[in-house]
Amino acid sequence: MAFGAIILGVINIAIVVAILVLIGALIVMVAGWFEWPIPWNVQRLYLLIVMLIALYMVVALLLGLPLPLRVIGERY
Repeated sequence: MAFGAIILGVINIAIVVAILVLIGALIVMVAGWFEWPIPWNVQRLYLLIVMLIALYMVVALLLGLPLPLRVIGERY
């Protein structure tokens, strides 16, 4: 896989994480307007879920890289 493709994948992961964090911040802001406080431990749980999604995406990006594997002279 080309170096440019890896950089593009990392940028895509960063965009997804930024969008998810922005959605969470908007939910907290709207809840604050209605005076429905969201506890900090619930916010941390949401950030943990976002982190796990990002970790999954990084692992999928890394495992999608082709490995130098030879089977009877053929390169896969």
